[in-house]
Amino acid sequence: QVQLAESGGGSVQPGGSLRLSCAASGFRVVNSCMGWFRQAPGKEREEVARVFLPAGNTNYADSVKGRFTIYRDMTENALFLQMNSLNVEDTAMYTCAALVCGISGSPTHWGQGTQVTVSS
Repeated sequence: QVQLAESGGGSVQPGGSLRLSCAASGFRVVNSCMGWFRQAPGKEREEVARVFLPAGNTNYADSVKGRFTIYRDMTENALFLQMNSLNVEDTAMYTCAALVCGISGSPTHWGQGTQVTVSS
């Protein structure tokens, strides 16, 4: 059974950093395409970043390029999102997903999400 469980969210001041984790079970993260999505109150869900197979190439939303890094860890079987230089516009519920591989592959499984709040 495929399961995804996020952690690492919280409250941080503008300019701060957080690392989100997505622990996977039922499949191997390193053999899968995966992504992070977010949804702010009153807004549609948007894709933040995704990692492809086989080389682990990545793609980011313009709003987070240069600040966020998506990566997988084989030993932990987890997906991570390192978020630096956070600003108030990054406040959202962040969710990880397993994806159909491809430039715009759709999510197949979702986690429950973890809240990120950026405020002074």
